[in-house]
Amino acid sequence: MMIADWLAAAKADAESRGLAELIPMLDGLAQATERLRAADWNDDADKDTPRDPSEPTDDGDGPR
Repeated sequence: MMIADWLAAAKADAESRGLAELIPMLDGLAQATERLRAADWNDDADKDTPRDPSEPTDDGDGPR
């Protein structure tokens, strides 16, 4: 489900339940979710730290 579709359904549900005060929070949640999904999570925070070749890698192949 796309965020925009979810947001539209959530807003409609909130309005139908008389909970219009939730709409700004739903908008904020949708924006935060979009930003998290767009973030580049592949950046290596320790790229300047050399990896010990004897340590196993995350790919399950063991030491390289």
